[in-house]
Amino acid sequence: MIKSSEWFRRAAGHAAMTALLASPLVGAAAAQEAPQAPVAAPDARAIIADARRIMAPRGIEENYAVEIGGIKQWVSVRGRDSRNPILLFIHGGPATTEMPVSWLYQSSWEDYFTVVQWDQRGAGKSWTANEDPAAIAEGISIERMTQDGVELVDYLRKKYDKRKIFVLGHSWGTVIGLNVALRHPDWLHAYIGMGQVINGQENEELGYAFALREARRTKNAQAIKELEAIAPYPNPSAPTFFEQVLTQRKWVIYFGGLTAGRSDFSYDTNARLLAPEYSDADLAAARYAGLSLVALIPGLTQLDYRKVHRLDTPLFIVAGRRDFETPSALAADWFSSVQAPYKRLFWFEHSAHMMQLEQPGKLLMHLVNDVRPIAARAGDVAPGDAPGVD
Repeated sequence: MIKSSEWFRRAAGHAAMTALLASPLVGAAAAQEAPQAPVAAPDARAIIADARRIMAPRGIEENYAVEIGGIKQWVSVRGRDSRNPILLFIHGGPATTEMPVSWLYQSSWEDYFTVVQWDQRGAGKSWTANEDPAAIAEGISIERMTQDGVELVDYLRKKYDKRKIFVLGHSWGTVIGLNVALRHPDWLHAYIGMGQVINGQENEELGYAFALREARRTKNAQAIKELEAIAPYPNPSAPTFFEQVLTQRKWVIYFGGLTAGRSDFSYDTNARLLAPEYSDADLAAARYAGLSLVALIPGLTQLDYRKVHRLDTPLFIVAGRRDFETPSALAADWFSSVQAPYKRLFWFEHSAHMMQLEQPGKLLMHLVNDVRPIAARAGDVAPGDAPGVD
């Protein structure tokens, strides 16, 4: 475990990376500098909050902090009928929270699920909820954050009287999500991996190869120069490894490996400024996302889920055909060999890594038509309003 003083010292040295990275294995925003002091538009934020209000008589609309892993961690719980199944969304990054952009796409989900967004330790509202950053520092590890996920799933089951829930992991969140599914398959209706991390080393290699290939194809001299300068990549033992990761992510994003057809991530970072649930202090917490990077990336580069040959809960993989943040070929190969009680792989042909924003309608259809019927067969749905319900 990294001591808290060393943790902060190392993180401070890489503060600029937080504003530049959007990745399954690393930091926060994207290929551009985030505002130094982001400030939301209060009127727009209030308008969005009012438009999203859940008025249904059986609806649920809650935002609160719960003690998980010894610290306060923040959740948003939203749905139009509390009889529907719970779907826990585990965000990526690390520390790239989903709650402040969920208003872009989540409303339709709330007709069919009670959707829980969770700001993990060290991220977003869970950062601002805790007065002692050192307490957060000591808990930033794959194992501790997996246990946070386990505790949260158990908490949700008990609080909302559900025997099972759905867990959807995105990007870095697939590490926590798959670990939870492996440890407690009996707690889940199914596990959904979106931008699934499979092998940390190969993830980096394939992303790098994509960026260099595109740089050469487009004759981008600056990209070629910067990418060739970090070869061989990845090299986690290199003193400049974090800077090398920054370079790789910068060009993967630029060539559309994060969001197909886009060279930056500004549409996402700008949307966060309108988040109804977030204060300006919550938005500013994105500047500390690099702290999670420092603590987690050594373990992430060593991950290898190819050793997992069986999952004892239904499995869904959501894969962007153009994803080179978590290259989908790795997830597809693993999917073909892993055993599960039931499994489906969904290709998103026009998406890279951000399927919930790139093809939101297609994702909704799969969640409603393919995922939710598992809960329907278990009697864990509001009656009469979706496939799988009589």
